[in-house]
Amino acid sequence: MLLMAAPAHADLTHKISTSVQLTVDASASQATRLGSTYSVSGNNVSATLGGLTAPVSATAAATMNSGTYTQTTDGSAFSFSESFNLGDAIPTGTTVSSGVVGTLPAFGSVTTTAGGVAGSLAGSVDSAGTMSLTAGGAGTSATGQLVTEITIK
Repeated sequence: MLLMAAPAHADLTHKISTSVQLTVDASASQATRLGSTYSVSGNNVSATLGGLTAPVSATAAATMNSGTYTQTTDGSAFSFSESFNLGDAIPTGTTVSSGVVGTLPAFGSVTTTAGGVAGSLAGSVDSAGTMSLTAGGAGTSATGQLVTEITIK
């Protein structure tokens, strides 16, 4: 028995982790309300300046008050420019129902992203660690992950 090898001792740990993550994108709408603007400029022009008139309600946009303009020296060169942009009134709010934006705000600058549709999106892990993933509709993702770790000390 003197020729027998000494037994080896080791701690062995084996970990297995399985997971499934399902994601459905949310719908979103970002709106920027634009205000009313008025500008006037000129050369060789006499003016009773126009401008903005205060809105009639808290949800309305300011309107334009026209000015009166005449050429200062008849027959001479002149330049004149007047511009007005009607701002956004405040509409009722945007509603989201079942991931769908049914009514968009009517603002001057709007960015809207449609939400995902789950459809048949599904994922599972059974007791044996077997993953099952089923694709969904647009704007969805299914991710399965299997991690195995072996530690020997």
